[in-house]
Amino acid sequence: MAATRPFAGFEWAIAWRYLRARRKDGGISVIAWYALIGVMLGVGTLIVVQAVMYGFREEFTDRILGANAHVTVYSALYEDANGNRSRAITDYDDLTARVAAVPGVTRAAPIIRGQVMASGNERNAGVEVYGERPEDMQTLPLIANPETAEGDLSRFPEGIAVGQGVARELGLRVGDFITLISPNGVKTAFGTAPRINDYEVVYIFSVGRYDIDRTRVYLPFDEAQSYFDREGTADEIEVLVQSPQEVDQYYLPIIEAAGGQNLVWTWKDASGAFLSALDVERRVMFIILSLVVLIAAMNIISGLVMLVKNKGRDIGILRTMGLSQGSILRIFFICGSMIGVIGTFLGVILGCLFAYYIQDIQALVEWISGGQVWDPEIRFLTEIPARLRWQDVSAAMLMALGLSFVITIFPARAAARMNPVEALRYE
Repeated sequence: MAATRPFAGFEWAIAWRYLRARRKDGGISVIAWYALIGVMLGVGTLIVVQAVMYGFREEFTDRILGANAHVTVYSALYEDANGNRSRAITDYDDLTARVAAVPGVTRAAPIIRGQVMASGNERNAGVEVYGERPEDMQTLPLIANPETAEGDLSRFPEGIAVGQGVARELGLRVGDFITLISPNGVKTAFGTAPRINDYEVVYIFSVGRYDIDRTRVYLPFDEAQSYFDREGTADEIEVLVQSPQEVDQYYLPIIEAAGGQNLVWTWKDASGAFLSALDVERRVMFIILSLVVLIAAMNIISGLVMLVKNKGRDIGILRTMGLSQGSILRIFFICGSMIGVIGTFLGVILGCLFAYYIQDIQALVEWISGGQVWDPEIRFLTEIPARLRWQDVSAAMLMALGLSFVITIFPARAAARMNPVEALRYE
């Protein structure tokens, strides 16, 4: 007799008949539905969590790279002509030109940085001032092309640009005046008088990252030099590179161009540890949520064990008709694996749709609950980010299918090893 072809049509027909049979007929339809829904929800949850965590990392990185320097060049500590310790860069134009000539550098600009108190409409807030040349402001990606903006960036030489969070905190609109108060002012016989200047708000930007929108303002470079009493110097040279994710490859060329008296600091030095922690957390969450899928897949075992018990007589008859142990094993393997495959497929669809429409779902939940689901003050980003990657979706799908197949083998083997004589003894 020729051997039965593996996964022949009759094996699929018998498996499908067993799956859709009602409980009173010895089927496991209710338990199969529970197992299928469990796998579906587990896979969907895993995909959504991975998409949100990866999206948070990427959005956070994009905000860092879009509004901050990829590489910062600053001076080593030295004593100036008056014997004071300083990090001021006096040859900033020459240094900027040398750094800009490094292959892969797309932008190099001198800046002035300082922290002051801002006042407007009888409100106060601490802000960080960045002094930028007007032409350099046009080349800052998330400032020149922010999520939202008010005013005209071309008027930047006439006033000041402020983050949306600063404007909201101080109740400012375009055309209003903001007062900057620095404690490091003019020294007099009665002590140091604070420096107080008023500037017209000509541009309000929002980059979508709370800690930038809430604290940052931009002054024209010359005005910042005058305000902070740093004429003829710059605090830093901010550099943008072509491939910021591979910023380490630019480190040596930039430091060689900068010279021995200057130091280099990359964005990974500032935020790399935080991003690494996010990567570790994402991997750990994948492992934890895989256990949820495993628990859901365990329902397949319970269902198949009951199915094997209920179909003992059928197994005995099929064996006496000539079916091999392999055929019996494949019939019950198909029963369990179909639950896992269908549940995984539906879970992938559910997870991808949830991740794609997560902003609308967030708005709906906030509308229903009347509360705030995502607090930008804690998470820095203004909305829940989600980015689907085929690697994450494939990993979740393969993991769920693998668990479903492995778990199904054990009760299927038990059915295949059932002695037909014992199965029919009391029939």
